[in-house]
Amino acid sequence: MANGDVVPGQHGDVSVSSAATTALPIGTVVTNGGRVSATRFPGQAPTTPPFTREELIGLDDALKAASEKALIRFSVFIGDLGSDAVADARAVLLRAPEPAHGTLIAVSPNTHDVVVVSGTKVADRVNDRVAQLGVTAAVTSFRQGDLIDGLIAALRVMSTAAAVS
Repeated sequence: MANGDVVPGQHGDVSVSSAATTALPIGTVVTNGGRVSATRFPGQAPTTPPFTREELIGLDDALKAASEKALIRFSVFIGDLGSDAVADARAVLLRAPEPAHGTLIAVSPNTHDVVVVSGTKVADRVNDRVAQLGVTAAVTSFRQGDLIDGLIAALRVMSTAAAVS
């Protein structure tokens, strides 16, 4: 499955140093665009969320398009955020390549938390207003149980609002 890994902070057009690429698991590469792409071997149990291949490809395409449009390294995290969702989301963003130039949309499905955090170099463009626009765009799909469509909607709205003129 060469559609991108849904590991937190591993999406968007990212420049990854060669030292970081040596720590990648077998079957994982950094694409020319800087995204991390991972494969599964025959018989290997899936390690990604229970999304279809088409949904993951759509999310990967949306991440790439949003990152290119706004010149921000967008990332998505889906998983438990713990008791302090904002602090946990910031910790996830810090693990991303070049976190100062990134924005993370973190979703904790079990607690229904949606958090948007931005790096210091893009915080002026992905401010509270842009984050609220993204969350608002996502919530309708989330309520209908469609996590991927909600994330894609949020990415489109946020990248348009944060795009460099």
